Amino acid sequence: MRHVRHQNHQGEDKLTRRAATKRLSVLLALLAALGVAGFLAAGSIALSATRTQATVSLRATKLGRILVNSKGHTLYLFARDRNGKSACSGSCAKFWPPLLSAGKPTAGSGVRSSLLRTTRRSNGSLQVTYNKHPLYTFALDKQAGQTNGEGRFAFGAKWYAVSARGTMVLKAPAGTTSTTTTSPYPNNPYP
Repeated sequence: MRHVRHQNHQGEDKLTRRAATKRLSVLLALLAALGVAGFLAAGSIALSATRTQATVSLRATKLGRILVNSKGHTLYLFARDRNGKSACSGSCAKFWPPLLSAGKPTAGSGVRSSLLRTTRRSNGSLQVTYNKHPLYTFALDKQAGQTNGEGRFAFGAKWYAVSARGTMVLKAPAGTTSTTTTSPYPNNPYP
């Protein structure tokens, strides 16, 4: 009798373990499915955020009329870029984010659509170019119309705002005010 009870008890243990294993397998499969769904949703959101059609417009700033993106942020060219190809990637692209587009960019008022193109970046994305210059924004331009990147030397070359003709803006046009620094040494020729 004792032998029969022991066998029944072992059989119940096996059934309980199988049921627990089955529940665990179902739970793991469900978690995996949710993880994959979340990953795909996040990837889709990120892709749609970066793969939109870019618009380039003109805006009046202290540098004159310059190219800006759809949010009114200044667009820059990098003097190190050659033959319409970007020389800015990795940490450079974090400070100077490239203007990306899913397809042909749109020209706003005053912008010549014949000068707007795209170039393929090393990661496969399409970067907007104007007059063969890849275009970038600057991470420290927090508001529309700011030109904090103008004339900065970073990542091996200077950065310049871009004119309506597609050339670098070297200084503010005549008739605008400019700031100068004065030296505490009156006879020193350097500011």
